[in-house]
Amino acid sequence: MRKRKKGRKLSRKKNQRRALLKSLSSALILKEKIRTTEAKAKEIQSFIAKFVTKAKKGDLKSRRLLLRFFSQKVVKKLVEEISPQYKERSGGYTRIIKLGPRKSDGARMAIIEFVK
Repeated sequence: MRKRKKGRKLSRKKNQRRALLKSLSSALILKEKIRTTEAKAKEIQSFIAKFVTKAKKGDLKSRRLLLRFFSQKVVKKLVEEISPQYKERSGGYTRIIKLGPRKSDGARMAIIEFVK
């Protein structure tokens, strides 16, 4: 039974799920808008919020913590370009726009983007 368990499994094992979230988050940071399934978008939303909050500090410790998850290029963009936009904001950095189902398998699609 899955009582009081946080997060979605996304039909993957733990290490695969974590790699998927890292790659989708990196793509979202670099492109600022990606198209994915609704379940993945909802899962990324909470995952990315933690990193934006850390990046808002902008000190060396937070950069090193971010470098554990992302590449240098991603961290630089997150700390220098994205997080300064949200200095006054205490949360809700991303928005999910729901789209219709995908033609091939009927999966519900969504666009996740940073709020401007």
